[in-house]
Amino acid sequence: MKVLVVEDEADIRDLIALHLRREGLVIDLASDAREGWDKLKSGDHDLAILDWMLPGGASGLDLTRQIRSRPVQRPVSILMLTARVSDHDIVAGLEAGADDYVTKPFEMPVLMARVRALLRRAKWLEQPTSEEQPTADLQDRILQVGEIRIHEDSHRVEVRGHELPLTPYEFKLLTSLMKHAGRVLTRERLIELVQGSGVSVVDRAIDTHVFGLRKKLGSSADHIETVRGVGYRMCPPEGPHRSLKTS
Repeated sequence: MKVLVVEDEADIRDLIALHLRREGLVIDLASDAREGWDKLKSGDHDLAILDWMLPGGASGLDLTRQIRSRPVQRPVSILMLTARVSDHDIVAGLEAGADDYVTKPFEMPVLMARVRALLRRAKWLEQPTSEEQPTADLQDRILQVGEIRIHEDSHRVEVRGHELPLTPYEFKLLTSLMKHAGRVLTRERLIELVQGSGVSVVDRAIDTHVFGLRKKLGSSADHIETVRGVGYRMCPPEGPHRSLKTS
């Protein structure tokens, strides 16, 4: 799997690259947003680690927005790495499209744990290649609530027949809610389902991703109910959610 590190401090950039290579990853390096964007255009990266404060007039936040606004060739997970630690900054980074947020100074084992969690999710979301498909009529597990339909195996989400461009985080969040339709999931439980256990994320991160997911779902967003002070619940229009299998 391939990771891009965009960091202007050479010592930090090289240290991160060293540890990533020890994980067996292919590494690209950039020192500013423009160089980072040029490398991301290849469309073959699984993860981008972006410093917020970069030289050249464009920040890591700007680069995050640019990545999320482009036509998706291949989903790229984004890990924001920055000394900006306020709740406002964290929310701004997540709302811009970052999947996770690590503050400086950081412990390298913590950063590597976050990287592994994001790459596991990216690998889980990889679509099977044509060589892996036994026939053109590949069976696909489907979850459906109302007009929201998830094709688990091909990793597609449709609402009223229109495919939605969800981020990897949003896809797994929606899948988790739909698999537990009718049940209240706490924010802590949702973080565990989406990120994996042992990863510390502020509760507001889930709120931010749910907000973005609702915007993309449009009129179907009402199926995601906020349970004040607890978490969220996927509410079927009638009865429990369906788990289908097509051929």
